[in-house]
Amino acid sequence: MNEVLSVGPERAMLINMLDLNRESLIECVEGLTEEEARRRLVPSLTTPLALLKHVACAERSWFQRRVAALPDDQWDGYAHGDDASFEVAEDDTIGSLVADLRRAAERSREIADPLDLDFTTEHPAYGDVSLRWIYLHMIREVARHAGHADILREQIEAS
Repeated sequence: MNEVLSVGPERAMLINMLDLNRESLIECVEGLTEEEARRRLVPSLTTPLALLKHVACAERSWFQRRVAALPDDQWDGYAHGDDASFEVAEDDTIGSLVADLRRAAERSREIADPLDLDFTTEHPAYGDVSLRWIYLHMIREVARHAGHADILREQIEAS
């Protein structure tokens, strides 16, 4: 896991916190069997694998779709944060979805690194949002889902 930055430039701290949350989510899923990672313990589509898939979709939605404003044929995969982003395919595995999340995160870095934190883009629900806000939103989103994964893993290991 990355070292925690508790002091330093704002951007470095935002990126560090987002990276820590991404790795926390990944660590919650790695070490499970493929069957365990697909296990549904709640009425929603939320499973450990689905959380990996959803977070990769959120990365693409915010950075490829919103920040870079890429046409959908240039996205690395599905880029909407709806229920479909939780749908795990038969050929999805822990390894493939961890790799997908890491690819999406790397592309997010490539897109965002040249931009100022005050860069803005328009979102239909939130209006103008800054890159700073997007980092904060993604930290919140990924941390929330890492918490879900942690609880699901605890339930899986207890059964």
